[in-house]
Amino acid sequence: MRFAVLPAALLFTLSAMSTPIEAGEVSILRAERVITDAASGRVQPATIVVREGRIESVLAGKDAEVPSKDGDTVKTFIWDANTTLLPGLIDSHVHLTGNPAEPFWQNTVETPERATATGVRNAQRTVQAGFTTVRDLGAPGQAGFALRDAINAGDVPGPRMLSAGIMISIVGGHGDLTGFRPQVIAALDGQNTCTGAVQCAQRVRELSRAGADVIKFAATGGVLSQQNRGFGQHFTDEEMNAIVSTAHQLGLKVASHAHGARGIEAAARAGVDSVEHGTYVDEAAVRAMTASGSFLVPTLSPTIAYRENLPKGLYTKVVEAKIRTRLEATGKNIAAARKAGLKIAFGTDAGVSEHGRNAEEMPLMVQYGGMSPQDVLVSATRTAAELLGLENEIGRIAPGYSADVIAVFGNPLEDVAALQRDRIQFVMVRGVPMPERAAND
Repeated sequence: MRFAVLPAALLFTLSAMSTPIEAGEVSILRAERVITDAASGRVQPATIVVREGRIESVLAGKDAEVPSKDGDTVKTFIWDANTTLLPGLIDSHVHLTGNPAEPFWQNTVETPERATATGVRNAQRTVQAGFTTVRDLGAPGQAGFALRDAINAGDVPGPRMLSAGIMISIVGGHGDLTGFRPQVIAALDGQNTCTGAVQCAQRVRELSRAGADVIKFAATGGVLSQQNRGFGQHFTDEEMNAIVSTAHQLGLKVASHAHGARGIEAAARAGVDSVEHGTYVDEAAVRAMTASGSFLVPTLSPTIAYRENLPKGLYTKVVEAKIRTRLEATGKNIAAARKAGLKIAFGTDAGVSEHGRNAEEMPLMVQYGGMSPQDVLVSATRTAAELLGLENEIGRIAPGYSADVIAVFGNPLEDVAALQRDRIQFVMVRGVPMPERAAND
């Protein structure tokens, strides 16, 4: 049996990539402060035994005796009392292949292949910030699927990734190319629009064939698209029903981009699994979400990017006007959801906001939504895992679960600042320690 003991000071200088784990690889994580389940609210000393990428056991006490097996290769990690170990964080709404405030014409010159390369960089930034699982809800062409597959193969470091591929949209709506000559639009058609129930069902089946893990559609208008139709409902009720029912028949969950109240209500009536944004949710929309069991993914982080970028003149006049309207409603979605007892899953819309700054969503959830630090942590672990259908795989530190573990300076149950990227000391995804933070990050 071989051993290596790594003190806390060396933990985040590991250069291991996401290479496949070999038989007999064991990691022992010892800490005075461990949160195995954010919902419990408990912090306690523990020893976590990781074998071949999965949590084998969670033993009481930092110095618990760990049974050994012949042929094991063991690495031991030890933290002091200033550090807390907890489940890896989950971001339910990202766009890894995109960056904030890109010119609206960018997709006329940037290829999906280039977007994939952008995603490699952003995936690393995201995982280094403590987010070990993400749900990517919009990428051009095959870029999202290619990035997911490269991460799974161990070719590049990054979080576990679920990919929707391209978002389904109405013709001329949010997610469709607008503002260009007809010849340009025809040449760059993403084949993601549909009209009528039959064609909308076809788009879902095409995405399923391409390898989508989840389906996303734009139930309403959006902020950053050049369409100037506001935030009202886009698809008809019949079209939404076709999208959702077809996806569910194929075993796929559905995320609905939805800002306006009537679009939120219609999407919830159709049975969507999550409402993304939910900016202008009202009582009728909340009732529909309650009846359908839809989660809210509030995505407050874009407001940070909007406030930073508006003075720089980075948006068109159409988009700038929508941004100013959007900012006025910040946090009302969370307040309404909490009052109604809806499930709130953590999601940032990174790609509209900066990648790697995902945890900056958390203080906004406290400030605008009245959530406690524990509420926020639950939303970014157990609740998000449930939304993704991975509640028996991630979101907790428990035997049989994937070894997705992070170490932070401080106690995130008391202060969400402990989860900011400058407080992240260690990240493990599926049993593999992630590379150190880039020097220029």
